[in-house]
Amino acid sequence: MTSPRTGPLAGVRVIELVGVGPVPFAAMLLADLGAEVIRIDRPGGTDNIVPSLRDLLGRGRPTAMVDLKDPRGAAVVLDLVEHADVLVEGFRPGVTERLGIGPDACLARNPALVYGRMTGWGQDGPLSRTAGHDINYISVAGALGTIGRAGGPPQVPLNVVGDFGGGAMYLVTGVLAALVERGVSGLGQVVDAAITDGVAHLLALQVSLQQSGSWSDERGTNLLDTGAPFYDVYETSDGRYMSVGPLERRFADELANGLGLTDVPDHDDVTTWPELRRLFAGAFALRTQAEWTAVFDGSDACVSAVLSLTEAYEHPHNVARATYVERDGMVQPAPAPRFSRTPATLSTPPAVPGSGTREALESWGIADVDALLEGGVAIQVD
Repeated sequence: MTSPRTGPLAGVRVIELVGVGPVPFAAMLLADLGAEVIRIDRPGGTDNIVPSLRDLLGRGRPTAMVDLKDPRGAAVVLDLVEHADVLVEGFRPGVTERLGIGPDACLARNPALVYGRMTGWGQDGPLSRTAGHDINYISVAGALGTIGRAGGPPQVPLNVVGDFGGGAMYLVTGVLAALVERGVSGLGQVVDAAITDGVAHLLALQVSLQQSGSWSDERGTNLLDTGAPFYDVYETSDGRYMSVGPLERRFADELANGLGLTDVPDHDDVTTWPELRRLFAGAFALRTQAEWTAVFDGSDACVSAVLSLTEAYEHPHNVARATYVERDGMVQPAPAPRFSRTPATLSTPPAVPGSGTREALESWGIADVDALLEGGVAIQVD
């Protein structure tokens, strides 16, 4: 029995053609917001790096296993499309067309469908047919080259900038925008979400600064990339770190006061930055992270302890807002953002691929599921 959908997307039905990375994240987000999502897994599984029952990207929706290489499996997807508002997929360009479930086939069955396509390079362009991963996409988009310290190599920002930031979030944004437009036109459309496009869009501020002559291509020398001493991290006496970000003068004054510094050079004067960095580093090295956390507690100095994930789960602010919650034997991030009338809530835990095949297909109105199971087109995993 599935939990009732309570978020702002309650009533929206979504088909997820399973993939890795951004598509499961996007489907998780849509499910967190109340959409009814059916996840179509394929026999043999995907290259997930997390065991299925611990993979939070799989929460909130049942999983049905269908052989899409079998024409009868493609027919099942087209039958599902008749009942859907959205389909999201993350195959290479042309794959769903070859399977018979591309945009043209799906929109012919349901002209109001929003067909969301997630790729790294986009549906066209010189690289569109080649393989890649998050690190490659953010490299070509220009993000990776901007991240790192002066004189050092680029620093990889996990996969949050590409897969999830420039990818999944733009896929979801595009899908929601298309749903809003459908409310006017009554028609669906194709959303081409490319990680390279999304990451480039995320770089709008840096591009603005660079185009106005205020951002250097030499990483680690600019305002927001550790070039500025007041936007960086500093080691404490116990080998931990504090993050520092008082961009505004009044906040910078609070930082200096908290550190016990007097006659501090003007932080707007770039020539003073080496001296400021020396002063800040020397001061932070005198106390532990816990001691500095206490010093700056409640201040506007824009100073915070750099926490591990485990420590973040237990931080008083995160606890007060229930930013992380314990559910189904796991700590996990709560749905975000928050809504005043239609709160998003966690529903079902991650599931083994194919464990909900029968129930999910039947609940979506697929006829004669028994025949599909007997014929090996659909697989029920116990």
